[in-house]
Amino acid sequence: MGDFNWNDLKSFLAVARTGKLTTAARSLGADHATVSRRLVSLEEAMHARLFERHPTGYSLTAQGERLLPLAESMESTALAAYAELANSNMSVSGAVRIGSPDGFGSYFLAPRIGDLCRQHPALEVQLIAMPRIFSLSKREADIAIGLARPQEGRLSARKLTDYHLKLYASRTYLETAPEIRDSCDLAKHKFVGYIDDLLYAPELDYLSAVGTIDPQLKSTNLIAQLKATVAGAGLCILPYFIAKAEPELVPVLPDEVMLTRSFWLIIHEDLRRLARISATADFIVDAVYKARGDFLSQKAG
Repeated sequence: MGDFNWNDLKSFLAVARTGKLTTAARSLGADHATVSRRLVSLEEAMHARLFERHPTGYSLTAQGERLLPLAESMESTALAAYAELANSNMSVSGAVRIGSPDGFGSYFLAPRIGDLCRQHPALEVQLIAMPRIFSLSKREADIAIGLARPQEGRLSARKLTDYHLKLYASRTYLETAPEIRDSCDLAKHKFVGYIDDLLYAPELDYLSAVGTIDPQLKSTNLIAQLKATVAGAGLCILPYFIAKAEPELVPVLPDEVMLTRSFWLIIHEDLRRLARISATADFIVDAVYKARGDFLSQKAG
């Protein structure tokens, strides 16, 4: 125990979660040589080989797998202690990373997040707006905006809001396209949608609700779909809170095609009591509440 350095466990956890030395180093704010030395130091102190080194990255050995839950437990205890003591003055400072779907992050949160920064000058906000699921257990984000309540893990989830999606097209596209009187006419039209085998969440499988549709133009990115639709590439199912801001877009068959999905705010139980996390979460909840009318449309609107 005399040679054991508790700080080496932070490097161990970062590499175990990312599988990459350089990525782990960036997350720790250190250089990769320092992280490598810490891993070697930990292995020597424990008289155990914790990682297999490969050209493509690091993978845990059997002994590393045994250490992982113990290291995570120690991390949880440290975070709980910090939340209990360091929060006594409720200082909102440090970095908070928010992982969000691209549409919500770019179109709803980004225009508002500056208010949070102004309220807390010592807070650093990192907004990751990408079409993917963020692993809070791997610390890919401190707060995640998800499309469904998580079913496992030590996670705290709160429903932010339901939101509507409708079928949209640009005015330019509709001027020259065949008339759309009912859903049977949709087969005559071009569509914009997601790439089927790259859907990161089942809640994004929109087109199956419309019919047997195979889009000609596909993208993993909602903003790309939006821009293509505005430019006249075809019909597309889009969130109402995003499409309503585009004057070129009009709803198609609004009484027949309207889907409802939900946004959830998700935080790891170990982090939710930290001042910077709770302040950021409260800000997001309040911002959504104030704008709740933007997410749900009237049926025919």
